[in-house]
Amino acid sequence: MRYVGLDQPGTPDVLKILEGDIPKPSQGEVLIEVAAAGINRPDCFQRAGFYPPPSGASPIMGLEIAGTIVSVGEGVSGWQVGQECCALVTGGGYAEYCVAPQETLLPIPNGMSLVEAATLPETFFTVWSNVFQRGRLSPGETFLVQGGSSGIGATAIQLANALGHRVFATAGSPEKCAFCESLGAERAINYRQEDFVEVVKVLTDKKGVDVILDMVAGDYLPREIKALKDDGRIVIIAFLGGSKVLVDFAEVMRRRLTITGSTLRARELSFKKKVRDELVEKVWPMLSQGKIKTFIHQQFTLSEVALAHATMESSVHMGKLVLTVK
Repeated sequence: MRYVGLDQPGTPDVLKILEGDIPKPSQGEVLIEVAAAGINRPDCFQRAGFYPPPSGASPIMGLEIAGTIVSVGEGVSGWQVGQECCALVTGGGYAEYCVAPQETLLPIPNGMSLVEAATLPETFFTVWSNVFQRGRLSPGETFLVQGGSSGIGATAIQLANALGHRVFATAGSPEKCAFCESLGAERAINYRQEDFVEVVKVLTDKKGVDVILDMVAGDYLPREIKALKDDGRIVIIAFLGGSKVLVDFAEVMRRRLTITGSTLRARELSFKKKVRDELVEKVWPMLSQGKIKTFIHQQFTLSEVALAHATMESSVHMGKLVLTVK
């Protein structure tokens, strides 16, 4: 099979198309002929040498795929050869074939193509587990997402809005702000021109928001504390602004705030299965009904993977980037 590899970590131009053996599914796994793979920031971090795959995972990049099952391992139930599906994987997605555990397989939502479905697993697993499980966003609460025009941001805005929450977002241009508001954000804040703390305070009668999804960290964190309502929660899923910052925990204690975070890739299959089951029950019907959509900014072929990574790192995109394999 063809797959994307590299000889050494580096900039996007180190990526190249290689050939290797087709993987074989182990106990509880299926082999998928990949139609498309979603492109995510962690892929870029891995390429640059900063995010190695967990023990036992494929060294090939790619955390979400969609395609057709061509082989099933022992112990697999409910899935069979010929079925189309999308899946969250710990690696191996940038290839013509990829194995996936049955615990992270998802059906293709009605009316959605395989290319569109390839952009769902990593994003929806991340948003659901962090905003609604870890962040405990509850009925009647308000929500702010940093980087609202990203794939994660677009999903978080739509999900929170569909479930009845007031949603605010930050983005870096008027066009990206308009995109966020078209998805359901009540107000998108241009962080290059406005102070999101001040805007949020005005919009919430000085109370602040209940939950913030943070992909920046760094010097954003002390400001986010100011933008939180008492008993509010910040959930950190990336630290594009740096992983270290000075925080006044006296305010955290006095106002009963929660600062938490998580990574998804190395989590145990039992956790991922629980997230998968909740997505199938509560979110996939909304995708099938068109209440929530995926927005693809640009598609790239396998041979254009270097350009895809460069586009991701430029942050010009609104929505998802996807790699077509077939």
